[in-house]
Amino acid sequence: MFTEDLSAFFSAFHFLRPLWLLLLPVILLAWWRLRRPQHSPLPNASEHIAPHIATHLARALSVGQREQRRWPHLLPVDSLAALLALLTLATAGPSWTRMPDPLMARTAPLVIVIQVSQSMTEKDVPPNRLARAKQKIFDLLARRDGAPTALVAYAGTAHRVVPLTDDQNLLRPYVEGLEADVMPVDGNNAASALHTAEGILEKAETPGSILFLTDGIEARDLPAFKQRSSNNSLGFLILQPGNAKTPGMNQIPTARISRVTPDSRDIDGFARYFDSNFRQAMAKDSNLQWNDRGWWLAWPAALLALLWFRRGWALPASSKRPAQKIQHAGTDLALLLCFAGSVYSFIPITTAQSPITSVAHEEFPPENAFLSRLFTPDQLGHWLVGRREYARAANAFSDPYRRGYAQYQAGYFEDAANTLAMLDSPEAIFTRAMAQVKSGQYQDAINSFERVLQMDAKYPGAEKNLKLAREILQYMKKSRGDEEEKDEQTQSDEDSYDKEQQKEVQANDQPTNQIPVNPEQWMSTLDTSTSEFMKQRFAAEAAAGRAGGDSP
Repeated sequence: MFTEDLSAFFSAFHFLRPLWLLLLPVILLAWWRLRRPQHSPLPNASEHIAPHIATHLARALSVGQREQRRWPHLLPVDSLAALLALLTLATAGPSWTRMPDPLMARTAPLVIVIQVSQSMTEKDVPPNRLARAKQKIFDLLARRDGAPTALVAYAGTAHRVVPLTDDQNLLRPYVEGLEADVMPVDGNNAASALHTAEGILEKAETPGSILFLTDGIEARDLPAFKQRSSNNSLGFLILQPGNAKTPGMNQIPTARISRVTPDSRDIDGFARYFDSNFRQAMAKDSNLQWNDRGWWLAWPAALLALLWFRRGWALPASSKRPAQKIQHAGTDLALLLCFAGSVYSFIPITTAQSPITSVAHEEFPPENAFLSRLFTPDQLGHWLVGRREYARAANAFSDPYRRGYAQYQAGYFEDAANTLAMLDSPEAIFTRAMAQVKSGQYQDAINSFERVLQMDAKYPGAEKNLKLAREILQYMKKSRGDEEEKDEQTQSDEDSYDKEQQKEVQANDQPTNQIPVNPEQWMSTLDTSTSEFMKQRFAAEAAAGRAGGDSP
Protein backbone atom coordinates (compact mmCIF):
# COMPACT_ATOMS: atom_id res chain seq x y z
CA MET A 1 0.00 0.00 0.00
CA PHE A 2 2.80 2.42 0.89
CA THR A 3 4.64 1.56 -2.33
CA GLU A 4 1.52 2.33 -4.40
CA ASP A 5 1.04 5.70 -2.69
CA LEU A 6 4.72 6.58 -3.16
CA SER A 7 4.59 5.65 -6.84
CA ALA A 8 1.47 7.76 -7.35
CA PHE A 9 3.14 10.69 -5.56
CA PHE A 10 6.24 10.69 -7.76
CA SER A 11 4.23 10.22 -10.95
CA ALA A 12 2.07 13.28 -10.25
CA PHE A 13 4.61 15.54 -8.47
CA HIS A 14 5.53 18.73 -10.32
CA PHE A 15 5.91 22.48 -9.76
CA LEU A 16 3.21 24.91 -10.85
CA ARG A 17 5.68 27.79 -11.24
CA PRO A 18 9.00 26.09 -12.05
CA LEU A 19 10.80 29.30 -13.12
CA TRP A 20 11.17 30.20 -9.46
CA LEU A 21 13.54 27.25 -9.11
CA LEU A 22 16.14 29.25 -11.04
CA LEU A 23 16.77 31.15 -7.79
CA LEU A 24 18.05 28.01 -6.05
CA PRO A 25 21.49 28.02 -7.77
CA VAL A 26 21.81 31.73 -6.94
CA ILE A 27 21.01 31.07 -3.28
CA LEU A 28 23.43 28.13 -3.20
CA LEU A 29 26.24 30.17 -4.76
CA ALA A 30 25.71 33.08 -2.37
CA TRP A 31 25.66 30.70 0.58
CA TRP A 32 28.93 29.05 -0.53
CA ARG A 33 30.63 32.42 -0.91
CA LEU A 34 29.53 33.65 2.50
CA ARG A 35 30.11 30.30 4.24
CA ARG A 36 33.86 30.29 3.59
CA PRO A 37 36.11 31.65 6.39
CA GLN A 38 36.22 35.41 5.98
CA HIS A 39 38.49 36.58 8.81
CA SER A 40 41.69 35.76 10.65
CA PRO A 41 41.61 33.08 13.36
CA LEU A 42 42.77 35.81 15.77
CA PRO A 43 40.18 38.56 15.37
CA ASN A 44 41.97 41.14 17.49
CA ALA A 45 45.41 40.52 16.03
CA SER A 46 47.17 43.32 14.28
CA GLU A 47 47.06 43.45 10.53
CA HIS A 48 50.89 43.58 10.51
CA ILE A 49 51.24 40.04 11.94
CA ALA A 50 51.61 37.31 9.35
CA PRO A 51 48.65 34.90 9.24
CA HIS A 52 50.77 31.79 9.99
CA ILE A 53 52.37 33.50 13.00
CA ALA A 54 48.95 34.57 14.23
CA THR A 55 47.71 31.01 13.95
CA HIS A 56 50.59 29.60 16.05
CA LEU A 57 50.18 32.44 18.54
CA ALA A 58 46.47 31.67 18.93
CA ARG A 59 47.23 28.01 19.60
CA ALA A 60 49.91 28.90 22.19
CA LEU A 61 47.60 31.24 24.05
CA SER A 62 44.73 28.72 24.09
CA VAL A 63 44.15 26.82 27.34
CA GLY A 64 43.63 23.10 26.74
CA GLN A 65 42.62 21.52 23.45
CA ARG A 66 39.34 22.13 21.79
CA GLU A 67 37.43 19.01 20.86
CA GLN A 68 36.95 18.78 17.12
CA ARG A 69 33.34 19.20 16.08
CA ARG A 70 31.74 16.27 14.34
CA TRP A 71 29.11 18.50 12.80
CA PRO A 72 29.74 21.92 11.23
CA HIS A 73 28.81 24.92 13.33
CA LEU A 74 25.48 26.50 12.35
CA LEU A 75 25.98 30.05 11.18
CA PRO A 76 23.40 32.75 10.41
CA VAL A 77 24.16 32.39 6.72
CA ASP A 78 23.13 28.72 6.92
CA SER A 79 19.72 29.48 8.37
CA LEU A 80 19.21 32.33 5.90
CA ALA A 81 20.07 30.10 2.94
CA ALA A 82 17.76 27.35 4.17
CA LEU A 83 14.98 29.87 4.76
CA LEU A 84 15.31 31.36 1.29
CA ALA A 85 15.48 27.89 -0.27
CA LEU A 86 12.28 26.83 1.47
CA LEU A 87 10.47 30.00 0.44
CA THR A 88 11.67 29.59 -3.13
CA LEU A 89 10.40 26.01 -3.27
CA ALA A 90 7.09 27.12 -1.78
CA THR A 91 6.74 29.91 -4.33
CA ALA A 92 7.46 27.42 -7.13
CA GLY A 93 4.25 25.65 -6.14
CA PRO A 94 4.86 21.95 -5.48
CA SER A 95 1.75 19.93 -6.30
CA TRP A 96 0.79 16.30 -6.70
CA THR A 97 -3.01 16.26 -6.26
CA ARG A 98 -5.96 17.91 -7.97
CA MET A 99 -8.42 20.18 -6.22
CA PRO A 100 -11.80 18.42 -6.00
CA ASP A 101 -14.71 19.86 -7.90
CA PRO A 102 -17.27 21.18 -5.36
CA LEU A 103 -20.03 19.80 -7.58
CA MET A 104 -18.60 16.28 -7.52
CA ALA A 105 -18.28 13.82 -4.69
CA ARG A 106 -15.13 14.30 -2.64
CA THR A 107 -14.91 10.56 -2.29
CA ALA A 108 -15.12 8.00 -5.08
CA PRO A 109 -18.51 6.33 -5.59
CA LEU A 110 -18.51 2.78 -4.28
CA VAL A 111 -20.59 -0.24 -5.22
CA ILE A 112 -20.74 -2.85 -2.45
CA VAL A 113 -21.34 -6.32 -3.89
CA ILE A 114 -22.31 -8.94 -1.32
CA GLN A 115 -22.72 -12.65 -1.94
CA VAL A 116 -26.01 -13.89 -0.47
CA SER A 117 -25.96 -17.65 -1.00
CA GLN A 118 -26.30 -20.75 1.15
CA SER A 119 -22.53 -21.04 1.46
CA MET A 120 -22.49 -17.65 3.23
CA THR A 121 -24.48 -19.17 6.11
CA GLU A 122 -21.47 -21.25 7.20
CA LYS A 123 -20.37 -20.51 10.77
CA ASP A 124 -16.61 -20.90 10.31
CA VAL A 125 -16.50 -17.09 10.47
CA PRO A 126 -18.62 -16.37 13.57
CA PRO A 127 -21.47 -15.77 13.88
CA ASN A 128 -21.66 -16.69 10.18
CA ARG A 129 -20.18 -15.41 6.96
CA LEU A 130 -23.22 -13.38 5.92
CA ALA A 131 -23.68 -11.74 9.32
CA ARG A 132 -20.00 -10.80 9.42
CA ALA A 133 -20.27 -9.35 5.90
CA LYS A 134 -23.18 -7.16 7.02
CA GLN A 135 -21.16 -5.95 9.98
CA LYS A 136 -18.27 -5.02 7.67
CA ILE A 137 -20.65 -3.11 5.41
CA PHE A 138 -21.90 -1.06 8.35
CA ASP A 139 -18.30 -0.32 9.37
CA LEU A 140 -17.52 0.81 5.84
CA LEU A 141 -20.62 3.01 5.63
CA ALA A 142 -19.53 4.76 8.83
CA ARG A 143 -16.30 5.73 7.06
CA ARG A 144 -17.97 6.86 3.84
CA ASP A 145 -19.17 10.16 5.35
CA GLY A 146 -22.08 10.61 2.97
CA ALA A 147 -20.21 9.55 -0.18
CA PRO A 148 -22.34 7.91 -2.91
CA THR A 149 -22.69 4.18 -2.28
CA ALA A 150 -24.70 1.47 -4.04
CA LEU A 151 -25.55 -2.09 -3.02
CA VAL A 152 -25.67 -5.21 -5.22
CA ALA A 153 -26.61 -8.70 -4.00
CA TYR A 154 -25.92 -11.88 -5.89
CA ALA A 155 -26.08 -15.65 -5.70
CA GLY A 156 -27.10 -17.54 -8.84
CA THR A 157 -28.36 -14.18 -10.19
CA ALA A 158 -27.25 -10.62 -9.50
CA HIS A 159 -29.62 -7.83 -8.48
CA ARG A 160 -29.22 -4.12 -7.83
CA VAL A 161 -30.60 -3.59 -4.34
CA VAL A 162 -29.99 0.16 -3.93
CA PRO A 163 -28.60 2.55 -6.59
CA LEU A 164 -25.93 5.14 -5.82
CA THR A 165 -27.10 7.23 -2.88
CA ASP A 166 -25.48 9.45 -0.26
CA ASP A 167 -28.16 8.57 2.32
CA GLN A 168 -26.60 5.90 4.52
CA ASN A 169 -29.88 5.39 6.37
CA LEU A 170 -31.46 4.19 3.13
CA LEU A 171 -28.90 1.41 2.77
CA ARG A 172 -29.12 0.03 6.30
CA PRO A 173 -32.59 -1.62 6.20
CA TYR A 174 -31.77 -3.32 2.91
CA VAL A 175 -28.46 -4.63 4.24
CA GLU A 176 -30.23 -5.98 7.31
CA GLY A 177 -32.89 -7.66 5.16
CA LEU A 178 -30.43 -9.63 3.03
CA GLU A 179 -30.81 -13.33 3.77
CA ALA A 180 -30.03 -16.43 1.74
CA ASP A 181 -33.72 -17.21 1.14
CA VAL A 182 -34.39 -13.88 -0.61
CA MET A 183 -32.36 -14.94 -3.64
CA PRO A 184 -34.40 -16.73 -6.32
CA VAL A 185 -31.50 -18.94 -7.47
CA ASP A 186 -28.67 -20.24 -5.30
CA GLY A 187 -25.13 -20.22 -6.65
CA ASN A 188 -22.11 -17.96 -7.17
CA ASN A 189 -22.50 -15.86 -10.33
CA ALA A 190 -19.85 -13.24 -9.59
CA ALA A 191 -19.45 -12.29 -13.25
CA SER A 192 -23.07 -11.12 -13.44
CA ALA A 193 -22.59 -9.13 -10.23
CA LEU A 194 -19.50 -7.46 -11.70
CA HIS A 195 -21.45 -6.51 -14.82
CA THR A 196 -24.25 -5.02 -12.70
CA ALA A 197 -21.79 -3.01 -10.58
CA GLU A 198 -19.99 -1.63 -13.62
CA GLY A 199 -23.32 -0.61 -15.11
CA ILE A 200 -24.06 1.43 -11.98
CA LEU A 201 -20.67 3.19 -12.07
CA GLU A 202 -21.06 4.09 -15.74
CA LYS A 203 -23.64 6.69 -14.68
CA ALA A 204 -21.29 8.29 -12.12
CA GLU A 205 -19.31 11.40 -13.02
CA THR A 206 -16.09 10.21 -11.37
CA PRO A 207 -14.15 6.93 -11.37
CA GLY A 208 -15.43 4.58 -8.71
CA SER A 209 -14.67 1.41 -6.80
CA ILE A 210 -16.21 -2.03 -6.43
CA LEU A 211 -15.91 -4.10 -3.25
CA PHE A 212 -16.88 -7.78 -3.25
CA LEU A 213 -17.75 -9.45 0.04
CA THR A 214 -17.64 -13.10 -0.90
CA ASP A 215 -16.34 -16.49 0.15
CA GLY A 216 -14.71 -17.16 -3.24
CA ILE A 217 -14.90 -16.80 -7.01
CA GLU A 218 -15.65 -19.63 -9.43
CA ALA A 219 -13.06 -20.40 -12.11
CA ARG A 220 -15.60 -19.72 -14.86
CA ASP A 221 -15.96 -16.11 -13.68
CA LEU A 222 -12.24 -15.25 -13.72
CA PRO A 223 -12.13 -14.16 -17.40
CA ALA A 224 -14.79 -11.53 -16.68
CA PHE A 225 -12.64 -10.01 -13.93
CA LYS A 226 -9.52 -10.08 -16.10
CA GLN A 227 -11.32 -8.22 -18.89
CA ARG A 228 -13.05 -5.67 -16.67
CA SER A 229 -12.73 -1.90 -17.10
CA SER A 230 -9.58 -0.44 -15.57
CA ASN A 231 -11.31 2.86 -14.73
CA ASN A 232 -12.74 1.44 -11.50
CA SER A 233 -10.68 -0.02 -8.67
CA LEU A 234 -11.59 -3.48 -7.38
CA GLY A 235 -11.36 -5.11 -3.96
CA PHE A 236 -12.25 -8.49 -2.46
CA LEU A 237 -12.99 -9.14 1.20
CA ILE A 238 -12.82 -12.91 1.60
CA LEU A 239 -15.26 -14.25 4.21
CA GLN A 240 -13.30 -17.39 5.03
CA PRO A 241 -10.92 -18.48 7.79
CA GLY A 242 -7.26 -17.66 7.36
CA ASN A 243 -6.23 -21.23 6.50
CA ALA A 244 -8.85 -21.68 3.75
CA LYS A 245 -7.69 -21.64 0.15
CA THR A 246 -9.15 -19.38 -2.53
CA PRO A 247 -7.93 -20.73 -5.87
CA GLY A 248 -7.76 -18.28 -8.75
CA MET A 249 -8.08 -15.12 -6.68
CA ASN A 250 -4.43 -14.18 -7.19
CA GLN A 251 -4.98 -14.27 -10.96
CA ILE A 252 -7.18 -11.14 -10.89
CA PRO A 253 -4.98 -8.18 -11.90
CA THR A 254 -4.83 -4.85 -10.01
CA ALA A 255 -7.21 -5.92 -7.27
CA ARG A 256 -6.79 -5.68 -3.52
CA ILE A 257 -7.58 -8.99 -1.83
CA SER A 258 -7.89 -9.20 1.94
CA ARG A 259 -9.27 -11.75 4.37
CA VAL A 260 -11.76 -10.76 7.01
CA THR A 261 -10.28 -9.73 10.35
CA PRO A 262 -11.94 -9.56 13.75
CA ASP A 263 -11.08 -5.86 14.01
CA SER A 264 -11.36 -2.99 11.52
CA ARG A 265 -7.98 -3.41 9.84
CA ASP A 266 -9.52 -4.92 6.71
CA ILE A 267 -12.02 -2.09 6.23
CA ASP A 268 -9.40 0.58 6.99
CA GLY A 269 -7.14 -0.93 4.35
CA PHE A 270 -9.87 -0.87 1.72
CA ALA A 271 -10.81 2.72 2.59
CA ARG A 272 -7.19 3.84 2.06
CA TYR A 273 -6.89 1.78 -1.11
CA PHE A 274 -10.02 3.21 -2.72
CA ASP A 275 -9.10 6.75 -1.68
CA SER A 276 -5.61 6.38 -3.18
CA ASN A 277 -7.01 5.14 -6.49
CA PHE A 278 -9.51 8.00 -6.51
CA ARG A 279 -6.71 10.57 -6.07
CA GLN A 280 -4.73 8.96 -8.89
CA ALA A 281 -7.75 9.12 -11.17
CA MET A 282 -8.38 12.76 -10.27
CA ALA A 283 -4.74 13.61 -11.05
CA LYS A 284 -5.40 12.53 -14.65
CA ASP A 285 -8.41 14.83 -15.02
CA SER A 286 -7.17 17.88 -16.91
CA ASN A 287 -10.36 19.82 -16.10
CA LEU A 288 -9.42 20.09 -12.42
CA GLN A 289 -6.93 22.59 -11.06
CA TRP A 290 -3.80 21.38 -9.31
CA ASN A 291 -3.69 21.87 -5.54
CA ASP A 292 -0.79 24.13 -4.55
CA ARG A 293 1.01 22.56 -1.56
CA GLY A 294 3.64 25.26 -1.18
CA TRP A 295 2.10 26.50 2.05
CA TRP A 296 3.34 23.32 3.76
CA LEU A 297 6.87 24.71 3.56
CA ALA A 298 5.82 27.89 5.37
CA TRP A 299 5.95 26.09 8.73
CA PRO A 300 9.64 25.01 8.65
CA ALA A 301 10.47 28.42 7.16
CA ALA A 302 8.78 30.10 10.13
CA LEU A 303 10.82 27.99 12.56
CA LEU A 304 14.03 29.05 10.85
CA ALA A 305 12.91 32.67 10.95
CA LEU A 306 12.70 32.43 14.76
CA LEU A 307 16.51 32.19 14.88
CA TRP A 308 16.69 35.82 13.79
CA PHE A 309 15.33 36.87 17.16
CA ARG A 310 18.53 35.53 18.68
CA ARG A 311 20.85 38.26 19.90
CA GLY A 312 23.95 38.65 17.75
CA TRP A 313 22.55 36.49 14.97
CA ALA A 314 23.78 38.53 11.98
CA LEU A 315 25.63 38.24 8.70
CA PRO A 316 29.17 39.48 8.04
CA ALA A 317 29.18 42.88 6.37
CA SER A 318 32.51 42.49 4.56
CA SER A 319 34.96 39.76 3.60
CA LYS A 320 37.98 41.74 4.86
CA ARG A 321 36.68 43.14 8.13
CA PRO A 322 35.38 41.45 11.26
CA ALA A 323 31.68 40.68 11.35
CA GLN A 324 29.58 43.74 12.08
CA LYS A 325 26.40 43.26 14.03
CA ILE A 326 23.16 44.43 12.57
CA GLN A 327 21.64 47.06 14.79
CA HIS A 328 18.04 46.36 13.86
CA ALA A 329 17.66 42.62 13.36
CA GLY A 330 13.92 43.01 13.57
CA THR A 331 13.96 44.89 10.26
CA ASP A 332 15.54 41.94 8.46
CA LEU A 333 13.07 39.58 10.14
CA ALA A 334 10.18 41.73 9.01
CA LEU A 335 11.45 41.58 5.43
CA LEU A 336 11.73 37.80 5.63
CA LEU A 337 8.22 37.49 7.04
CA CYS A 338 6.91 39.73 4.27
CA PHE A 339 8.50 37.38 1.75
CA ALA A 340 6.90 34.45 3.57
CA GLY A 341 3.58 36.25 3.45
CA SER A 342 3.88 36.57 -0.31
CA VAL A 343 4.36 32.82 -0.50
CA TYR A 344 1.36 32.29 1.77
CA SER A 345 -0.79 34.22 -0.68
CA PHE A 346 -0.31 31.37 -3.16
CA ILE A 347 -2.38 29.06 -0.98
CA PRO A 348 -5.33 27.97 -3.14
CA ILE A 349 -8.79 27.41 -1.72
CA THR A 350 -10.82 27.52 -4.91
CA THR A 351 -10.53 26.42 -8.49
CA ALA A 352 -9.96 30.05 -9.45
CA GLN A 353 -9.28 33.34 -7.68
CA SER A 354 -10.77 36.72 -8.29
CA PRO A 355 -8.55 39.80 -8.34
CA ILE A 356 -11.34 41.93 -6.89
CA THR A 357 -10.99 42.68 -3.18
CA SER A 358 -13.17 44.71 -0.83
CA VAL A 359 -13.32 45.36 2.88
CA ALA A 360 -15.62 43.07 4.86
CA HIS A 361 -18.42 44.93 6.61
CA GLU A 362 -19.05 42.21 9.19
CA GLU A 363 -16.99 41.90 12.34
CA PHE A 364 -15.04 38.79 13.18
CA PRO A 365 -16.67 36.41 15.63
CA PRO A 366 -15.45 36.81 19.24
CA GLU A 367 -13.45 33.56 19.12
CA ASN A 368 -11.44 34.96 16.19
CA ALA A 369 -10.43 38.19 17.91
CA PHE A 370 -6.94 36.92 18.65
CA LEU A 371 -6.43 35.35 15.22
CA SER A 372 -7.61 38.52 13.49
CA ARG A 373 -4.61 40.31 15.01
CA LEU A 374 -2.20 37.73 13.66
CA PHE A 375 -3.58 37.24 10.14
CA THR A 376 -5.13 39.33 7.44
CA PRO A 377 -8.84 38.64 6.79
CA ASP A 378 -8.08 36.47 3.76
CA GLN A 379 -5.31 34.56 5.60
CA LEU A 380 -7.72 33.92 8.47
CA GLY A 381 -10.31 32.74 5.96
CA HIS A 382 -7.73 30.38 4.43
CA TRP A 383 -6.99 28.93 7.84
CA LEU A 384 -10.67 28.38 8.61
CA VAL A 385 -11.25 26.76 5.20
CA GLY A 386 -8.45 24.33 5.97
CA ARG A 387 -10.37 23.34 9.09
CA ARG A 388 -13.62 23.02 7.06
CA GLU A 389 -15.26 25.81 9.06
CA TYR A 390 -16.80 27.39 5.99
CA ALA A 391 -19.41 29.50 7.78
CA ARG A 392 -16.76 31.25 9.87
CA ALA A 393 -14.48 31.52 6.83
CA ALA A 394 -17.24 33.28 4.91
CA ASN A 395 -17.43 35.87 7.69
CA ALA A 396 -13.65 36.28 7.72
CA PHE A 397 -12.88 36.72 4.02
CA SER A 398 -12.67 40.22 2.61
CA ASP A 399 -12.38 39.03 -0.99
CA PRO A 400 -16.00 38.76 -2.25
CA TYR A 401 -15.26 35.76 -4.46
CA ARG A 402 -13.67 33.78 -1.65
CA ARG A 403 -16.45 34.83 0.70
CA GLY A 404 -19.08 33.68 -1.79
CA TYR A 405 -17.29 30.39 -2.34
CA ALA A 406 -17.10 29.79 1.42
CA GLN A 407 -20.82 30.52 1.71
CA TYR A 408 -21.44 28.01 -1.06
CA GLN A 409 -19.41 25.35 0.77
CA ALA A 410 -21.26 26.12 4.00
CA GLY A 411 -24.61 25.51 2.31
CA TYR A 412 -25.78 29.14 2.26
CA PHE A 413 -26.55 29.06 -1.44
CA GLU A 414 -28.78 32.14 -1.62
CA ASP A 415 -26.22 34.23 0.30
CA ALA A 416 -23.47 32.96 -2.00
CA ALA A 417 -25.45 33.96 -5.08
CA ASN A 418 -26.04 37.45 -3.66
CA THR A 419 -22.39 37.89 -2.68
CA LEU A 420 -21.11 36.84 -6.11
CA ALA A 421 -23.64 39.00 -7.97
CA MET A 422 -21.26 41.98 -7.89
CA LEU A 423 -18.44 40.12 -9.70
CA ASP A 424 -18.04 39.75 -13.45
CA SER A 425 -15.29 37.13 -13.71
CA PRO A 426 -16.20 33.75 -15.29
CA GLU A 427 -15.20 31.93 -12.10
CA ALA A 428 -17.53 34.03 -9.95
CA ILE A 429 -20.44 33.76 -12.38
CA PHE A 430 -19.99 29.99 -12.65
CA THR A 431 -19.96 29.56 -8.85
CA ARG A 432 -22.98 31.82 -8.59
CA ALA A 433 -24.79 29.68 -11.17
CA MET A 434 -24.10 26.55 -9.13
CA ALA A 435 -25.42 28.28 -6.01
CA GLN A 436 -28.55 29.21 -7.92
CA VAL A 437 -29.03 25.60 -8.97
CA LYS A 438 -28.68 24.47 -5.38
CA SER A 439 -31.23 27.05 -4.22
CA GLY A 440 -33.75 26.11 -6.92
CA GLN A 441 -33.29 29.22 -9.11
CA TYR A 442 -32.96 27.21 -12.29
CA GLN A 443 -33.82 29.91 -14.80
CA ASP A 444 -31.33 32.34 -13.22
CA ALA A 445 -28.73 29.57 -13.23
CA ILE A 446 -29.31 28.96 -16.94
CA ASN A 447 -28.79 32.66 -17.65
CA SER A 448 -25.56 32.63 -15.61
CA PHE A 449 -24.21 29.55 -17.39
CA GLU A 450 -24.98 31.12 -20.76
CA ARG A 451 -23.13 34.25 -19.67
CA VAL A 452 -20.08 32.17 -18.67
CA LEU A 453 -20.04 30.50 -22.08
CA GLN A 454 -20.24 33.90 -23.77
CA MET A 455 -17.13 34.98 -21.86
CA ASP A 456 -15.28 31.67 -22.23
CA ALA A 457 -16.76 29.07 -24.58
CA LYS A 458 -14.45 26.37 -23.20
CA TYR A 459 -14.95 27.03 -19.51
CA PRO A 460 -14.75 23.62 -17.72
CA GLY A 461 -18.16 22.29 -16.73
CA ALA A 462 -20.20 25.26 -17.94
CA GLU A 463 -21.73 23.64 -21.01
CA LYS A 464 -22.46 20.38 -19.20
CA ASN A 465 -24.11 22.08 -16.22
CA LEU A 466 -26.09 24.35 -18.55
CA LYS A 467 -27.54 21.28 -20.22
CA LEU A 468 -28.39 19.71 -16.86
CA ALA A 469 -30.04 22.90 -15.58
CA ARG A 470 -32.20 23.08 -18.70
CA GLU A 471 -33.24 19.45 -18.31
CA ILE A 472 -34.13 19.99 -14.64
CA LEU A 473 -36.19 23.08 -15.46
CA GLN A 474 -37.99 21.30 -18.30
CA TYR A 475 -38.68 18.30 -16.09
CA MET A 476 -40.09 20.46 -13.29
CA LYS A 477 -42.36 22.34 -15.68
CA LYS A 478 -43.62 19.06 -17.09
CA SER A 479 -44.13 17.61 -13.62
CA ARG A 480 -46.08 20.64 -12.48
CA GLY A 481 -48.33 20.40 -15.52
CA ASP A 482 -48.93 16.71 -14.96
CA GLU A 483 -49.69 17.30 -11.28
CA GLU A 484 -52.18 20.05 -12.05
CA GLU A 485 -53.92 17.87 -14.63
CA LYS A 486 -53.94 14.93 -12.25
CA ASP A 487 -55.35 17.02 -9.41
CA GLU A 488 -58.18 18.26 -11.59
CA GLN A 489 -58.99 14.72 -12.67
CA THR A 490 -58.88 13.16 -9.23
CA GLN A 491 -60.68 15.97 -7.42
CA SER A 492 -63.90 15.26 -9.31
CA ASP A 493 -63.77 11.56 -8.42
CA GLU A 494 -62.72 12.01 -4.81
CA ASP A 495 -66.21 12.34 -3.31
CA SER A 496 -67.65 9.32 -5.16
CA TYR A 497 -64.62 7.21 -4.21
CA ASP A 498 -64.96 8.06 -0.51
CA LYS A 499 -68.64 7.15 -0.60
CA GLU A 500 -67.90 3.76 -2.15
CA GLN A 501 -65.24 3.08 0.48
CA GLN A 502 -67.65 3.92 3.30
CA LYS A 503 -70.26 1.57 1.83
CA GLU A 504 -67.74 -1.28 1.66
CA VAL A 505 -66.72 -0.77 5.30
CA GLN A 506 -70.31 -0.71 6.47
CA ALA A 507 -71.24 -3.80 4.42
CA ASN A 508 -68.39 -5.87 5.88
CA ASP A 509 -69.45 -7.48 9.16
CA GLN A 510 -66.11 -9.21 9.92
CA PRO A 511 -64.05 -7.11 12.37
CA THR A 512 -60.76 -8.54 11.07
CA ASN A 513 -61.43 -7.12 7.61
CA GLN A 514 -62.36 -3.66 8.76
CA ILE A 515 -60.07 -0.81 7.77
CA PRO A 516 -58.75 0.81 10.97
CA VAL A 517 -59.88 4.37 11.46
CA ASN A 518 -56.76 5.28 13.46
CA PRO A 519 -53.82 5.98 11.06
CA GLU A 520 -51.27 4.57 13.52
CA GLN A 521 -53.30 1.37 13.81
CA TRP A 522 -53.48 1.13 10.01
CA MET A 523 -49.71 1.63 9.65
CA SER A 524 -49.05 -1.15 12.19
CA THR A 525 -50.88 -3.64 9.99
CA LEU A 526 -48.52 -3.11 7.05
CA ASP A 527 -45.68 -5.55 6.33
CA THR A 528 -42.49 -3.46 6.46
CA SER A 529 -40.05 -6.34 6.02
CA THR A 530 -37.40 -5.49 3.42
CA SER A 531 -36.58 -9.20 3.15
CA GLU A 532 -40.01 -10.05 1.81
CA PHE A 533 -39.94 -7.07 -0.52
CA MET A 534 -36.56 -8.02 -1.97
CA LYS A 535 -37.57 -11.67 -2.25
CA GLN A 536 -40.57 -10.78 -4.39
CA ARG A 537 -38.69 -8.25 -6.50
CA PHE A 538 -35.68 -10.54 -7.11
CA ALA A 539 -37.99 -13.39 -8.09
CA ALA A 540 -39.80 -11.15 -10.58
CA GLU A 541 -36.51 -9.93 -12.04
CA ALA A 542 -35.15 -13.45 -12.35
CA ALA A 543 -38.34 -14.65 -14.01
CA ALA A 544 -38.27 -11.75 -16.47
CA GLY A 545 -34.57 -12.32 -17.18
CA ARG A 546 -33.59 -8.77 -16.25
CA ALA A 547 -31.63 -9.00 -13.03
CA GLY A 548 -30.73 -5.64 -11.62
CA GLY A 549 -33.74 -3.89 -13.10
CA ASP A 550 -35.88 -1.38 -11.26
CA SER A 551 -34.48 0.33 -8.24
CA PRO A 552 -36.35 0.18 -4.95
